[in-house]
Amino acid sequence: MTSFVIEADGGSRGNPGPAGYGAVVKDAADGQVLAETAEAIGTQTNNVAEYRGLIAGLRSVLAVAGDGAVVEIRMDSKLVIEQMAGRWKIKNEGLRPLAIEAAALARRLKVTWRWIPREQNKIADRLANEAMDAAAAGRPWRPGESSAAGSFAVGSSAAGSFGAGSSADGSVGAGSSAEGPSGSSGIGLPGTPAAEPSRSQARATAPAVSTQDSLFDSDDLLSVSSEGERATPATLGSGWRAPTAVATSLLLLRHGETPLSVERRFSGLGDPELTPNGIAQANAAADKLSRKPYDIQVVVSSPLKRARVTAEIVAARLGLEVIVEEGLKETNFGDWEGHTFTEIQRRWPDELAAWLADPSAAPPSGESFEEAARRVQATGDRLVERYEGKTILAISHVTPIKMLIRFALLAPPDALYRMHLDLSALSLIEYYADGPAVVKAFNDTSHLR
Repeated sequence: MTSFVIEADGGSRGNPGPAGYGAVVKDAADGQVLAETAEAIGTQTNNVAEYRGLIAGLRSVLAVAGDGAVVEIRMDSKLVIEQMAGRWKIKNEGLRPLAIEAAALARRLKVTWRWIPREQNKIADRLANEAMDAAAAGRPWRPGESSAAGSFAVGSSAAGSFGAGSSADGSVGAGSSAEGPSGSSGIGLPGTPAAEPSRSQARATAPAVSTQDSLFDSDDLLSVSSEGERATPATLGSGWRAPTAVATSLLLLRHGETPLSVERRFSGLGDPELTPNGIAQANAAADKLSRKPYDIQVVVSSPLKRARVTAEIVAARLGLEVIVEEGLKETNFGDWEGHTFTEIQRRWPDELAAWLADPSAAPPSGESFEEAARRVQATGDRLVERYEGKTILAISHVTPIKMLIRFALLAPPDALYRMHLDLSALSLIEYYADGPAVVKAFNDTSHLR
């Protein structure tokens, strides 16, 4: 019996932004491309575009093979695969209509679900990027623009036919506050643009899951007939089973107190010592982190003395070495180093105004928040990849910690100015391979009480 493979993908530029999807149907025996489809869908989010790609692939294989065909669905979206396989609940109400439609189409087939790394999803990724380019240009994707030889394009629905919303996904932005005792300057940065999102990729392929085993939790999905009518709740599995990937845990610890933080002065690449109170704060953090439930396996630190000394105090208690990571250092405030905000406002009023208005603007002889954001995100991605599945303790500063939290929350750049981060505060992010990052704690100072 002939079996088929669907490879699907979707994405947006800006998230939400100009979005598109792509899908390809192959003969499972020899990999021959039997159908391709893509569509520019206007302004949408990554997750909406990915679900739209899945739906288009399911429609395409039904057009090629009809009901009852044996199909393996491959996507590099961990979210879509895990939700369709029934292991993850659908918490975003904007995705639910898309998941219901995909499930109704999948029930007409004999489907297994498999997550694959992006490099194994090149055709669908190419089609999705062509569709995103078309969306950005304000035109529809045209079949045949660069389709594979021997394939035929399957028409898709009109752009924007699905208006389902979703949460923002992975945007990278600039901006943070000068380092001080409060960790927050309270200054807004309206209109800060977001950079392109990056998606971490896993090295292992998740096992295929058959729809005969599970599809959706009964709380998540109402059964839909082939005519699309709402029917009774489905009873297809718990939806609460653990994800297939082990989380990589990143504990973020801000360093202890320094003389500059006491006086609320800009503290970037300068190297002040910890105060006696700062050393006591580091010891309190070490006491907390040496007990259950923490099981730290790696300690990394900014190269700056206030972070490195904090890290050495904690690492000694844990019996671990400190690995220095240059990318975890604080923003370089240049000529503003050691000055208060009021002093800077008096001496550099024009430069300060430009810096507050534009994340690409840097202090005199300093580093812009845009540059800092790129550095911090690259460092975070590298740590998660290098220590996959481990618990990492990273000792750093206000700007890098806030940026990593913002990236994990998929929050806009202005969110940085709504965060308060205390000295010696702990935060926790958990990462799943090609899946969502989850913030599980923020600004925990219970060890200081």
